[in-house]
Amino acid sequence: MIQGITIYELLTVTSILFFIGIYGFITRKNLISILISVELILNASVINFVIINKYLYPDILQGAVFSIFIIAVAAAETALAVSIIINLYRQISSVEVKDIETMKY
Repeated sequence: MIQGITIYELLTVTSILFFIGIYGFITRKNLISILISVELILNASVINFVIINKYLYPDILQGAVFSIFIIAVAAAETALAVSIIINLYRQISSVEVKDIETMKY
């Protein structure tokens, strides 16, 4: 266990991190900023899995294994999103969300 820090304090910090990511996802207009916000959300959930696993089941590694799986999926998602953003930039020379809507017409 971590000395001096309770599970409630750690979960509060990760919840704040999660909601900062949600706020960034909702308010940002740039695709790169939105991608960073999504990564922040995923990292907050990974930290939650590790914390809950550490405090509730310290001898079982299922939370850590699941966290590694989430990190791998997040890396694949980031690679795919960056490649899509690069192709969009080559097509329309912008990474703003409002400019992508013009591709429909």
